[in-house]
Amino acid sequence: MKKRVLFVCVHNSARSQMAEAFLKTYAGDTFEVESAGLEAGVLNPVVVEAMREVGIDISGNTTKEVFQFLKQGITFHYVIAVCDEASAERCPIFPGVSKRMHWSFADPSSFTGSHDIKLAKTREVRDLIKTKVMEFIEKETKVTAHGTQV
Repeated sequence: MKKRVLFVCVHNSARSQMAEAFLKTYAGDTFEVESAGLEAGVLNPVVVEAMREVGIDISGNTTKEVFQFLKQGITFHYVIAVCDEASAERCPIFPGVSKRMHWSFADPSSFTGSHDIKLAKTREVRDLIKTKVMEFIEKETKVTAHGTQV
């Protein structure tokens, strides 16, 4: 059975989308992955561009609200907030969640300056998210010789 993971941020327009895409790309056979925002926003085009640079196309993704999953009674093994601390505290408590985590990343929608500056800062966030997702995969998929997860 695949473990269900939900990445949450404020608008589901950048950080949670990147985290979802990386986990699906590198461990989609192990995890069932969704992302959502405290409220649905608009997919950030700079994030789409940054992800395309690493061979992942998220241009067709839609933004979702976290409460949609809650209302449907969908449960998750992991709920991971990828926004700032104050926003993470607004995440609803999902019944049956075995692990709730918080990974704080800068919000690409808050970046200012030229397109090139925004893209450079977004690349930094993208790479930090990828590193954290890869660490998550390694940690959460380690299996002992007896077949139990450590």
